[in-house]
Amino acid sequence: MTETKTGPAEAQEIEATGHYVTAELCDAKLEIVPPGAWRQSWQRKLKAGDMDAFLEDVLSPDSYETYIDLDPTNDEIGEFLNRAGEAAGEPMGKSSGPATSSRSTRKR
Repeated sequence: MTETKTGPAEAQEIEATGHYVTAELCDAKLEIVPPGAWRQSWQRKLKAGDMDAFLEDVLSPDSYETYIDLDPTNDEIGEFLNRAGEAAGEPMGKSSGPATSSRSTRKR
């Protein structure tokens, strides 16, 4: 019996299968991997501004095709990602930044 190896992209697809939440984008319901399950490599694409590559990773294949057809604005994508976070119970709100230390800093 021969063993077939799964590549990284295929492994991610298999891992994500069935692990979607649904959120609306431009009145269309899309399936997206919950934000807490996003891989760091996907996050890097998002931070680099490569929205198409990022969404190809986090959306189901059918949802990605719908996204391409919709051609949404940046504001619509932001609202969609917020809805996805809410649907997963992980609101995507802005970070309040690092907490301040309770220790005082020594003056020089």
